[in-house]
Amino acid sequence: MLAGKKLVVTGVLTRNSIAFEVARQAQESGAEIVLTGFGRTRRMTERSAARLPEPCDILELDVNNPDDLTALTASLRERWGRVDGILHAIAHAPGDALGGAFLEAPTASALQAFQTSAISLRELAVAVAPLMDEAGGGSIVGLDFDATVAWPAYDWMGVAKAALESVSRYLARDLGARNIRCNLVSAGPIETQAAGGIPGFDGLAGAWQAQAPLGWDATDAAPVASAVCFLLSDHARAITAEVLHVDGGYHAMGSPLPARAAAAAEAAAPVGASAGG
Repeated sequence: MLAGKKLVVTGVLTRNSIAFEVARQAQESGAEIVLTGFGRTRRMTERSAARLPEPCDILELDVNNPDDLTALTASLRERWGRVDGILHAIAHAPGDALGGAFLEAPTASALQAFQTSAISLRELAVAVAPLMDEAGGGSIVGLDFDATVAWPAYDWMGVAKAALESVSRYLARDLGARNIRCNLVSAGPIETQAAGGIPGFDGLAGAWQAQAPLGWDATDAAPVASAVCFLLSDHARAITAEVLHVDGGYHAMGSPLPARAAAAAEAAAPVGASAGG
C-alpha cells in the first residue's frame, strides 16, 4: 500500500506508541521512513527504532525550534529530494494545564500546550510542503483526541486539540491546490507514555470499553496505525480536511451500551461482590 513512499514519522518514543506502530506498519507496507527525536527523549526513540523491521535514521527535531525545522527541510531534500507523507504525533501540555484546574492554569502553560500541540502542525506542514511539491503532492496526518466535547481533566490539552482540528482544516484549504492533503485520526485512548501523564486516563479507557459498539482495547495501537497508513497512501487521494474516528464507534453513542456497561461493571467489581452491589 505504501510501496516506494518516503515518509517522516514523528513522536516515536516507546514500542507502545501509536507512532511506533505506524512506522512498523509503514515499513511492512513498503515505505522508506525516517523518524524524528530530540533532547532527553531521543535515546528512547533510538531504542524503539532498533525494534523496527528495517533500520532507519533519526533526524533532530524540536518543533518549537525554527532552526530544527529549517534543518529538517534541508536534510530531507539532500536525502530523498521529496517527501510523500508525514505523521504529526506531537503533543505536550505542562502538568498544571491538566488535571481539573482549568480555571487556575497559568496562561503561559495554556500557550505552551497550544504552540506544541497545534501550531506545530502548521510548522511541520510548511517545512515539508516544498518537498511534497517535488513528489507531485503528499499527505499530512495528525493524531487527535475528540475535541468536540469537554473531557474530565483534559483541560487545556483539549483546547489545543480543538485548535489542531481547525489548523488541519485550514492547511487542507491552503495546500489542496498543491495536491497536499491534511487529515487527522481521532483515536480512542491508547496506553502510551503520553497517556500516563493524563489524570484519569484509566477512567476514560473504561468508558470506551463500556460504550464503544465494537469494544476497545487500549493496549492495541494497530487499528489506529492502520488508519494512519491508509491516509498516507494513495487510496486516500481524494480525502482531506477529515477527522477520521478510530475509536470503536464511541464518538457516535449517546449513552453506554447496556450489555457492555454491565460487563464493565462486573469486571470492575471486587472479588466476591456482584455488579449490583
